[in-house]
Amino acid sequence: MRTHTSDRVFDAVNFIVLLAFTLICLAPFLHIAAISLSSAGPILSGKVSLLPVEFTTEAYAKVFTDGSMIRSLGFTVMLTVLYTLFCMLLSIAAGYPLANKKLRGRKGLMLIVVVTMFFSGGLIPEYILVRNLQLLDSIWALVLPGLINPFYLIILISFFANIPESLQESAEIDGCSHFRSLIGIMLPLSMPVIATLSLFYAVGRWNGFTDTLMYINSPELYPLQLKLYQLIQNNMITDLLQMEGAQMALVVPESLKAASVIFATVPILIVYPWLQRYFVNGVMIGAIKG
Repeated sequence: MRTHTSDRVFDAVNFIVLLAFTLICLAPFLHIAAISLSSAGPILSGKVSLLPVEFTTEAYAKVFTDGSMIRSLGFTVMLTVLYTLFCMLLSIAAGYPLANKKLRGRKGLMLIVVVTMFFSGGLIPEYILVRNLQLLDSIWALVLPGLINPFYLIILISFFANIPESLQESAEIDGCSHFRSLIGIMLPLSMPVIATLSLFYAVGRWNGFTDTLMYINSPELYPLQLKLYQLIQNNMITDLLQMEGAQMALVVPESLKAASVIFATVPILIVYPWLQRYFVNGVMIGAIKG
């Protein structure tokens, strides 16, 4: 009886802790959402917290009628999908052979991968490389330079290496080539790690804007995060000019900035529930029998 009571208390405490943690994580998002749905008066007076005050959708109407924002959204989606696809293709192509302990020179190749985690050419050499490859002001300048993350590659290699060799040996006995073994055995068993790394790559590309600042000049190639950066930066310049006594007619409303943040955040959040089904334990249970 005491055991059941203690278990219930433990479950209740866990639920309360989880609920508190969830609310803490959601609070900033709810605050931004409330600002985006509130009118200017309550925002300027600091009355908006987690719920909208004087509800209005005017900010979202401006965002969705802005052709540049819609164009940036479409380009960002295409860029993220293309980048994630290339990243995973190269990561799998490199991770599968490096997970094979029989590969000649495996230790040397792994050393090269590990070294790239700690040392890089730097920002200026990378810019010079992209310029010399004539990739400036093109989508490939945002895709090619960061195709493989060495840390994510090591995670994938470790996952491949933990798959029992008896599976691959059985496939070889049945006449499977390495490519068929990869497609038919390794990849289906590796869906959790592939989904996780795909999500990491997608989120990293979706939130990136520093490389766009360096490599992109054409407005049609601006991703959403760069649009948000310009929105906030222009507002900071406006505030600075006003402090110096200059005349400035346009100030970006806080509700419009908040609506733009929500507009740029929600699409990538939708991906999480879709990939959640792959984050399961025990995928290898039952893979080996006998």
